[in-house]
Amino acid sequence: MALLCVARLLVALAPFGLWRGHLGARPDCRDGADLADVRRLAAHIERAAWRLPFALKCLPQAMVLSWQLRRRGLRHRIVFAVRPPGARGGDDTLHAWIECGGQVVLGLLPGPWLEVHAQPG
Repeated sequence: MALLCVARLLVALAPFGLWRGHLGARPDCRDGADLADVRRLAAHIERAAWRLPFALKCLPQAMVLSWQLRRRGLRHRIVFAVRPPGARGGDDTLHAWIECGGQVVLGLLPGPWLEVHAQPG
């Protein structure tokens, strides 16, 4: 929960260039993560976010999962996306998610989405 609060503060107060280098896999990260374990970790993060007394969007949650996977040395990708102009409406115009082993493990939300940036994994 504390990391979720830190991530929310970074998004709100610090420029992207200051913290983007701490997302995504490090060059020494390994492939072959157990997807069941990664999904369980993602579920813990989503549950913690739900229990906080304020709303947390997808980006802080994706940041925390990325930090956790980096710490464990597991290859992953954090993706930033935007809805195409014709599909916009409501609050879900921007989105972030985590992919591990080519599968979305946190932040699965129906598209369409246009990837604008992805930290390598």
